[in-house]
Amino acid sequence: MTMSRQLALAFRFALREMRGGLSGFAIFLACIALGVAAIGGVNSVARSISDGVAAQGQPLLGGDLRFRLNQREANDTELGFLQAAGDVSRSASMRSMARLTDSSDQALVEVKAVDDAYPLYGTLETQPALAHEELFSESAGAFGAAAPDLLFERLGLKVGDRIMLGNATFELRAVLVSEPDAVSEGFGFAPRLLVSLEGLHASGLVVTGSLVEHSYKLKLEPGASDARLAQVEAQARTAFPEAGWSIRNRSNAAPALSANIERFSQFLTLVGLTSLVVGGVGVANAVRAYLDGKRGVIASFKSLGASGRFVFTVYLVQTLLIAAIGIAAGLVLAVLMPFAASGALQAVIPVPAEAGIYPAALGLATAFGLLVTLAFALMPLGRARDVPATALFRELGFEARGRPRFVYLAATAVIALSLAALAIFTAHDRRIAVTFVGAAVLSFLVLRLVAWLVQWLARRAPRVRSTSLRLAVGNIHRPGALTPSVVLALGLGLTLLVTLALIDGNLRRQISDSLPEKAPNFFFVDIQAADVDTFSTLIAREAPQGTLVKVPMLRGRVTALNGTDVRELDIPPAGAWVLRGDRGLTYEAEQPRNASLTSGSWWQADYTGEPLVSFSAKEGEELGLAVGDTVTVNVLGRNVTARIANFRQVQWETLGINFVMVFSPNTFAGAPHSWLATLSDDTATVADDARILNAVTRAFPAVTTVRVKDALDIVNQLVGELGTAIRAAAGVALISSVLVLAGALAAGNRARIHDAVVLKTLGATRRTLISAFALEYMLLGLATAVFALAAGGVAAWYVVTQIMTLPSQFSVEVALGTIVLALVLTVGIGLVGTWRVLGHKAAPVLRDL
Repeated sequence: MTMSRQLALAFRFALREMRGGLSGFAIFLACIALGVAAIGGVNSVARSISDGVAAQGQPLLGGDLRFRLNQREANDTELGFLQAAGDVSRSASMRSMARLTDSSDQALVEVKAVDDAYPLYGTLETQPALAHEELFSESAGAFGAAAPDLLFERLGLKVGDRIMLGNATFELRAVLVSEPDAVSEGFGFAPRLLVSLEGLHASGLVVTGSLVEHSYKLKLEPGASDARLAQVEAQARTAFPEAGWSIRNRSNAAPALSANIERFSQFLTLVGLTSLVVGGVGVANAVRAYLDGKRGVIASFKSLGASGRFVFTVYLVQTLLIAAIGIAAGLVLAVLMPFAASGALQAVIPVPAEAGIYPAALGLATAFGLLVTLAFALMPLGRARDVPATALFRELGFEARGRPRFVYLAATAVIALSLAALAIFTAHDRRIAVTFVGAAVLSFLVLRLVAWLVQWLARRAPRVRSTSLRLAVGNIHRPGALTPSVVLALGLGLTLLVTLALIDGNLRRQISDSLPEKAPNFFFVDIQAADVDTFSTLIAREAPQGTLVKVPMLRGRVTALNGTDVRELDIPPAGAWVLRGDRGLTYEAEQPRNASLTSGSWWQADYTGEPLVSFSAKEGEELGLAVGDTVTVNVLGRNVTARIANFRQVQWETLGINFVMVFSPNTFAGAPHSWLATLSDDTATVADDARILNAVTRAFPAVTTVRVKDALDIVNQLVGELGTAIRAAAGVALISSVLVLAGALAAGNRARIHDAVVLKTLGATRRTLISAFALEYMLLGLATAVFALAAGGVAAWYVVTQIMTLPSQFSVEVALGTIVLALVLTVGIGLVGTWRVLGHKAAPVLRDL
């Protein structure tokens, strides 16, 4: 018989076999559908957001191109160049303190001042809707402003009330509903206060050295191509090589948002893949149980002359058809996910998601589903191929038939490698994907080892008098025991949950408990050089027990390393943040007390040679820098090149004053700058903090005061929300674990029926059998929980201490919760199936023995 005729005949027999329905494949279908839906849905939603960002590039950026300068405005030549290229809208952004007119209360705000042309694209939405002149013009001694509900709530204000910003009075004339270019501005810790450029200048906040960002948004001629954008950008860089501006175009309007979506999408894809791989165990159990139920059919096939290859092909086709049904169900859910998520995401991400069908995302999910099915189904199918008909007529199943042929082992290995390769090469960060694949393989091996160890201990356990306990221990290590399936099914899901719970707990504990103990009470930003002494006197009077630390501060961008433009360098992701945007810079004559050098030496206090810089050791290593290398930074439109004199250990977790780069004083001699200060006072109460905050705001309205505890509360809230989302996503893997566990227990029910009938015939009571089964499930659940706690604890410790460089602490609550969850799942699901087992009548079963 030719291969094509054999395949056609196998396909026909497979369809006939499926006429009886999909009984026994519910777990199979659910596992495949759940994993495919998770992978396809997550990638479709991510693609919908990315497409939304791309489609709305102009309003999100506020123009076709954006030129941003730090601490200085564009000069006449630069501004003339921009105006010659198209329409220009100017804006300025900074943090400051908004206070009530009687100075009784104040709040940190993100000030954004705009001109008459704002916005070039998109629509500014306020309530009530006002024209630009009505919203921002000066009237009755006050400039107009708009702010979101959050600022109104914090200061107890309503529309029409007045506030002070610096030395100017502003009337809150509307609630800010939507700011078209908010996404491209980045994340802010404080509510927005939208004012006019005239109002900001009247406030007196913008002086030489102030930490203010000036943005120039450019609208080109209608229909301007991407090539035209690139041309204008290239001309700007060529004409003004030391301008120091960061340039962004409409095709990359929100790079931070896009990168975060990519990272989160990758994480959720890997969680979905974990769910799918865990579900693969359910696939193997379902196929094994189904073939076991088809012993008579397979024996008949072989007795009538069917080859082992034909039998294998029949059931492989049947498995793939059932997998196709599960994949199709998962794809339907994945297709619906972007449409369902678009409304919910709109409240979180101010980007219109482009809901639609995304073939690439669905194709990736389909490939994962198909590969997982084959990887876990080939082994039981291959084992059934070689069982002779006489053995099938005599034996209960395939458990004792040994390993399948080498070709099936090799095919399984090739498919598993293909699955790993697909996960790695489709990942945004391949390093993380490689780690995931390695961890998954290691987890399977370790879980198999744990199952073997549990059975080994049970086999060597001392004989006990309790009949129920003796039966339970025997069931754990007998041939065909459920131990490997239960440990593997539940172990992966529980380990993932334990790891995430411990990481989340350590991070939240560090933010809410440890960091406030080390962190200063306040950060004071934008202290003008002329006010430093007066400011210090005020703090000494208001907080006599406190410690004030102050340093000069500038802002600058790293433009080159060893003379090579940073845009041309291939920078590892871990160190790329140093080169993104502007960095805080300072200078010191003497080595800071909180800095310990790891290599090199500090310069002399009266050093006057070439500019030198001290670089953070960890970040320097990530960038591949060494002592003697050069770093070029652009400060106030001037490129400054400094040689690395030393590397120092920086403890970022103290939240004190730390900088990636500390320069020798002669580097910025004569450059205008402001000062940064921290105040630490362990004895200060909440009332003391409020009094100090009010005193500083009254005396120095231009100084931005950040209470560290308030900032940590916001971070803690964000971490909590992120942790909840991640645990919810990880719950998908646990659901798969539960499904696989239920399938594994159901697959063993036929053998359990024979055991129960024989034991009842020999005099065992229902109570004895229930106790025996409950003890067995309890022991298995407890062993799995112990493994999950150990493996999850080690994984969390590594992430917290080695990656986050934070102290790690084990949580008793997580341990107890894991044990309880494992026992509830194993005992609960096990006893539900056992109750049905005990209800079988003895006579029909005894006749088949």
